[in-house]
Amino acid sequence: MTPRQPREAFLDRPLRIGLMGTRGIPASYGGFETFYEHLAPRLAARGHHVAVYNRPHVTGHTDLAWYRGVRLHHIPSIRTKHLDTISHTTISVLHGALQRFDIVYVCGVGNTSLAWVPRLFGAAVVLNVDSADWKRAKWGGIASRYLRGVERLTAVAANVVVADNPVIRDRYLVQYGIEAVYSPYGASFTPDAGTEALDTFGLVPDRYVLWVGRLEPETRVEELIAAFRLALPNEMRLVIVGDAPFAGGYRDRLHGLGGPDVIFTGYQYGAAYRQLTTHAFAYVQTSPTSGTSPALLEQMAAGNAVIVRGTETNRAVIADAGLSYDPEDPVDGLADCLRLLQDAPRRAVLRSHAQARAEREYNWDRITDDYEVMFTRFARRRHGSKRVSTRR
Repeated sequence: MTPRQPREAFLDRPLRIGLMGTRGIPASYGGFETFYEHLAPRLAARGHHVAVYNRPHVTGHTDLAWYRGVRLHHIPSIRTKHLDTISHTTISVLHGALQRFDIVYVCGVGNTSLAWVPRLFGAAVVLNVDSADWKRAKWGGIASRYLRGVERLTAVAANVVVADNPVIRDRYLVQYGIEAVYSPYGASFTPDAGTEALDTFGLVPDRYVLWVGRLEPETRVEELIAAFRLALPNEMRLVIVGDAPFAGGYRDRLHGLGGPDVIFTGYQYGAAYRQLTTHAFAYVQTSPTSGTSPALLEQMAAGNAVIVRGTETNRAVIADAGLSYDPEDPVDGLADCLRLLQDAPRRAVLRSHAQARAEREYNWDRITDDYEVMFTRFARRRHGSKRVSTRR
């Protein structure tokens, strides 16, 4: 993103910022939501007027008008897999038109067709495109074609396109000639040495492998179950944290593959999530379609040894701070990585490298600085007739 400069050089008044396109905060689902939960309160703490648009059926808390200094707008949606996001964002951008936002930040390439609307009312629009969403197995043919088609329209709809991973930034430039701005998510973690959550699931510290995410077909959790059983002794456990509202069939199939050695916890937050993370033997990221996973960044910040599917995007996140396995041979490759981590000194080195990389590359305060500078520049030029260059 734009190199940091002194705040005094840019800020002459608080900004009005609307964050849309996600399920909302407090985060209870997914990476976009985690991103907003970290960014929005930090911007509010710097004096800006920040609002986040929530889907009540996900976040609950409809009686909660403010959260950590952030205004919450509870907006309904059509609760189906294909219409939940787009219907919610439609109502959100219309509601936002009355709020006189300087900046509207929209997450999700699927919302591209709506990102232009706030610009009609004087706001500058930032669109976060995340990963190649059209590749995800959960989408049918029409939805997949729509998601792929709107990628090329992102720069027309928004003032600036943001990619959370340098590989995604480069893909947009090569395929579409779009100069997206690379801005990663941040990483933070507060350890919790308690063991109440472990006791609930019959777990022993450092004797389980952890996975966190949505239980959807593209996450390939079945490969992890197979690799785990090939690689690790019987007294180890595999802990699967997460669920999925629209993939019950896949979730049930995974449960069928499970047994006493595979623990499905459902969604976990707060102290329970921190305890499960703090005491894990290792963390595994299996998804082939993710851009930058906030869950992976959190695990790195926690100092966990991490293993990732060896996609370009995952390797860009971990660099030399973790292990990766061949996507063409996922079960045997992942099993080999798990065996390597049985070497305690090697595991300790990877833990140290992961935590150091998280602190160096994924610092929330620096990322908030960058967004604050970018938002202010675009807000100052939002009435101009030319796009502002985002070339670094």
